[in-house]
Amino acid sequence: MSNVKFYYGGNVPLEMHKVRIVQKLNLVSIERRLEAIKEAGNNTFLLKNRDVFMDMLTDSGVNAMSDKQLAAMMEADDSYAGSETFTKLENKITEIFGKKYFLPAHQGRACENILSQAFVKQGSVIPMNYHFTTSKAHVYLNGGTVEEIIIDEGLNITSEYPFKGNMNVEKLKALITKHGAEKIAFVRLEAGTNLIGGQPFSLQNMKEVHTVCKDFDIMLILDASLLADNLHFIKTREEVCKNMSIREITRAMADLSDVIYFSARKLGCARGGGICTNDKAVYLKLRELVTLYEGFLTYGGMSVREMEAIVVGLDETMDENMINQGPQFIEYMVNELKKHGVPVVTPAGGLGCHINAMEFLSHVPQSQYPAGALASALYLVSGVRGMERGTVSEQRDENGNETFSNMELLRLAMPRRVFTLSQVNYAIDRIRWLYENRKLVGGLTFVEEPPILRFFFGKLATASDWQTELVAKFKADFGDNL
Repeated sequence: MSNVKFYYGGNVPLEMHKVRIVQKLNLVSIERRLEAIKEAGNNTFLLKNRDVFMDMLTDSGVNAMSDKQLAAMMEADDSYAGSETFTKLENKITEIFGKKYFLPAHQGRACENILSQAFVKQGSVIPMNYHFTTSKAHVYLNGGTVEEIIIDEGLNITSEYPFKGNMNVEKLKALITKHGAEKIAFVRLEAGTNLIGGQPFSLQNMKEVHTVCKDFDIMLILDASLLADNLHFIKTREEVCKNMSIREITRAMADLSDVIYFSARKLGCARGGGICTNDKAVYLKLRELVTLYEGFLTYGGMSVREMEAIVVGLDETMDENMINQGPQFIEYMVNELKKHGVPVVTPAGGLGCHINAMEFLSHVPQSQYPAGALASALYLVSGVRGMERGTVSEQRDENGNETFSNMELLRLAMPRRVFTLSQVNYAIDRIRWLYENRKLVGGLTFVEEPPILRFFFGKLATASDWQTELVAKFKADFGDNL
């Protein structure tokens, strides 16, 4: 890792890359932003990108590719079967993760579908350090249930604990004893718990979880989609790992896993995904489902050009100066907001800066979706598109009752190698202004509510005319400026 000190103070994250291709951005007027967020039903997923200035919705499929990745895409072998490009990716998976068998898929949720169909049945229980929306949905669709057994510290929004994504090992043992090992389809560890602020788990915790799984003959599955951030945190926060290389830490994690799956839209910075294992029986069980749902085994729903980019992207993920930039930018943003009293998740995690909407909008009841309201309000005053990670991202229970999330977060993702520090400072400026005027922001209510994954397509209306008041205050303070 490059340690760069600014002699005259004011240390800021230093990009270890240069920009050679640019894409024009637009910052539309606040009047247009008001129209756009209404058209989108106050759901930032439904905004058109032409109305967005900084797209901080997600880091999935929007990370910047390197020059080497773009060049590699020109070498692709687009044979339907037996592609040399697939062999190249398969070999890279074996080199980095030490897994003999690789199954490609078009993205991470496709892997979740295949794994759930193969191993989850009616009455199955799947322990997780914390769920992700799609991982939980696939488990439930196949008749299983999810048990979240993250450590207690993981749900403390403000904390200095370095590994809030750790699984509670004692709770895992108790859960297995309660249900019986035969009911546990697998244990899932998510590297960089997405829904609670991108918080990592430690290598030591993974070793302890692995030991329990081996004792009870239960499969341990690693969701490695956010592995890059988790690797950075293990390297920088876990004392015994500070002298290990990123490749060594990666291999140690892989050796503790029976199955690894990932979204290459996050890990590898290209569009695709995959599942890898050393267990031939598991491979054979999954193989038919991949062919049925994704495509033949040497492309699996992916473009071979993207496969070539993933090969290079996985190599680049082993470079500390590549994987540290996202967490360092996130830490900068978190510290700047914290300095000005804005409630954020601490310590800074991976994926993005997470704002505590329940505290930011303490006057908005959880039944009116404060995280969704904050996402709508921030877009309105800045053109910055964030993502609701709260109750809207849950789904109702079997009786139609609302399931309130443990946290109400506005996630401001930090796609790798995309934003400049001046753009991050612009977002900080608008968030600070919004925090000072937070009492103007009201809640939301559903007007269109899909039963599954409603955060993708659902539409909401404001519970009062608070957006008009917020626009008026913005114009009073900023005049005709954007």
